[in-house]
Amino acid sequence: MKNYLKALLATAMFAAGMISHANAESALDKIVQSKKLRCGTMLDDPPAGFRDQNNQPDGYDVTYCKDMAKALGAEVEIVETPSPDRIPALVSNRIDVLISSTTPTASRALTVGFTQPYTNNIMVVVTRKETGITQYSDLKSKKLGSVVGATPEQLFKQELANGWQKAGATYTGYASDAESYLALQQGKLDAIVISAGVFHALEQSGQFPEFIQAGVAPLADFGSIAVHRDDQQFLNWARVFIFQQETSGRRAEVYKKYYGDGPLPSLNSNGVSF
Repeated sequence: MKNYLKALLATAMFAAGMISHANAESALDKIVQSKKLRCGTMLDDPPAGFRDQNNQPDGYDVTYCKDMAKALGAEVEIVETPSPDRIPALVSNRIDVLISSTTPTASRALTVGFTQPYTNNIMVVVTRKETGITQYSDLKSKKLGSVVGATPEQLFKQELANGWQKAGATYTGYASDAESYLALQQGKLDAIVISAGVFHALEQSGQFPEFIQAGVAPLADFGSIAVHRDDQQFLNWARVFIFQQETSGRRAEVYKKYYGDGPLPSLNSNGVSF
């Protein structure tokens, strides 16, 4: 009986130690205690993330970083994370949270933990006026490009494998959105796929007057906040944060500021919640 009680006590102490260890490892506790939130985001992806005239971070995702820090009672540190470096920056603990229009995929979820979507980018084909492209299906024999590691790259590579390559289509990956825009402008590409909101911002800027929208791409590009895969406490809190941004009307306010007066995209897919 004594041995049984000893074993039971040891098991209880081990379980308590595991819970305490897990709590101690949560980024949520560290952020609250240090009053500092390291938030990773892309700054070459307007209007989600960019640098303003004073070279300060700005944009939809940057504002979400600031809103999260405010909700945590912390000071925000914006850490620039180019598209290919987004997941590695989180895994290597250079940032506490990733708010960078990152599409939640099954493969990425093996490495990081995703919240429900906080943004939804309707994706469109963007081309130049003289290419003759009017819809997505016209891309099957064209020169295509995107940012390395981005969701459009996955779409194009799948299409190439399914027959577009035989029809003459080619694909080139770029390190940033800015490079892909320049390649399209210079005629190195015939088309890219970007969010409707981003195209609207480019159109308003007047920087690329030759760019036109040529139909919608068959791509759901939801963006989720990412945290360390095993940090359930921070993940739970981040989910509540997104819920409050939505129900308070803050998402609508931020969306209108950076994407214009268009309809607010749903955060559900065909009525199914994440």
